Amino acid sequence: MILDSSPGSLRPAEVEIPEPARGQVLLRVLTCGVCRTDLHIVDGELKQLKLPLVPGHQIVATVEANGPDAGRFEPGERVGVPWLGWTCGECEYCLSGRENLCERALFTGYTLDGGYAEFAVADQNYCFRLPDALGNTEIAPLLCAGMIGYRALRIAGDGERLGFYGFGSSAHILCQIAVAQGRRVFAFTRPGDSSTQEFARGLGAEWAGDSGDTPPEPLDAAIVFAPVGSLMVDALRVSARGARVVSAGIHMSDIPAFPYELLWEERSLHSVANLTREDGDGLLAAAAGAGVRTHVSVRPLVEAQEALDDLREGRVEGSLVLRVA
Repeated sequence: MILDSSPGSLRPAEVEIPEPARGQVLLRVLTCGVCRTDLHIVDGELKQLKLPLVPGHQIVATVEANGPDAGRFEPGERVGVPWLGWTCGECEYCLSGRENLCERALFTGYTLDGGYAEFAVADQNYCFRLPDALGNTEIAPLLCAGMIGYRALRIAGDGERLGFYGFGSSAHILCQIAVAQGRRVFAFTRPGDSSTQEFARGLGAEWAGDSGDTPPEPLDAAIVFAPVGSLMVDALRVSARGARVVSAGIHMSDIPAFPYELLWEERSLHSVANLTREDGDGLLAAAAGAGVRTHVSVRPLVEAQEALDDLREGRVEGSLVLRVA
């Protein structure tokens, strides 16, 4: 599926099988997760993208062939490709363990062609070996929703009472991990969304309510997954002293003005940018340890645009995954 303009819509297209360059692998795509970032790209909310573009950055694939100097994987091995597709390895950020902030970084399905296609190429050093415990559809959401969410969870700190604003693909994975860590999860959803609130409680959330509600206890930390800036303020209002409120999204509407007293007492606002390969390894280990099971709705590749439309309108519970192979 190809995106020709920004903003735009996806269209089916026949393209040549890409040739792997030095250090790259040619991949036969099995499944690809549908992420809210894909929606931001298609809707033109993220700029500086490659056009035309094959979106998709939660790729589950088998290695079809190795390019020159690529031998990390054997043909037939199953691998996962995340959002972070390449970094320079030379800048101050890369050299200080912050490759997620590399100014020359390339991103799968944004500045590199992604997985809404039968074949893709990827740098072998930015692919992950995948555990056998989860199948091709179930594991796809871990490659962005899980990994970015895990980075946000790390930045949120070790607080016990953890709020999740927006209970979609990321939150339903992170809820299982947080509960396994002994934390207490409070889930906030669109007003009146009783179905998603029940879904959250079924995954171990202690409490679930509307986004503007006050939970039974103040939060030690909150992660805002929904791209709505006002939720950052809502989270501050119900946070305890010293709490961290983390935005896990790449795009968000403006955060409205708020009184300083909400931030006082050492509360703080944070953002999350991309992921590191260390985050990816940590997420896969944490998900295995917690016995995470993703809840997925599967669509054929040709329905990619319809899947994005459903995501935009909030008609998705858990994660959306495209079946390609």
